[in-house]
Amino acid sequence: MATLSPGFRGRSREAEPKLPPGQYLTHDFPVLSAGPTPKVPTERYEFTIGTETGEKHSWSWDELLKLPAETPTVDIHCVTKWSKLGTSWKGVSLDTLFEDVESAADYAMAHSYGGYTTNLPLEDLLDGQAWLVYEFDGEPLHPEHGGPVRLLVPHLYFWKSAKWVRGISLLLDDEPGFWEAAGYHDYGDPWREQRYQGD
Repeated sequence: MATLSPGFRGRSREAEPKLPPGQYLTHDFPVLSAGPTPKVPTERYEFTIGTETGEKHSWSWDELLKLPAETPTVDIHCVTKWSKLGTSWKGVSLDTLFEDVESAADYAMAHSYGGYTTNLPLEDLLDGQAWLVYEFDGEPLHPEHGGPVRLLVPHLYFWKSAKWVRGISLLLDDEPGFWEAAGYHDYGDPWREQRYQGD
């Protein structure tokens, strides 16, 4: 019979990182893109929010940097099954950018330089849930990871955090983006493992 020291309870389950179902932990930062990396000089960078009535709100690179910045530290989860915990970013909350935007829309389509798109419910971009980020780990965001600016929506699979983001269109009705039209889930909650349509 095995003898256990007083107080020995084995390895604590709480010491294991909690990951969404089907995910594995990585300490690297894998690079996955739907196409080539576009070159986006910051002097030509512009981010625009367009409403369903045609109203536009735009910020240049310099104007974006002058807005109040936040430094979220979040876990990210890719639909290809890797998860990276405690990633550190710097950028502007979408709440700040939407302060003066009036809209009756319930949906949003993010547009990227290079033509990539992804759809999200507008409410998932607000209330401290999403940012436009331009730094990762204290350094300017590298182009292969979406620099100069990418969307960061960490509570959804990472394809919703559009790289090289250039704007958001507000929509009254939901429309599929690039991967959603190819069969990926419209919402993409990693904790409910919503990888594909029907999940």
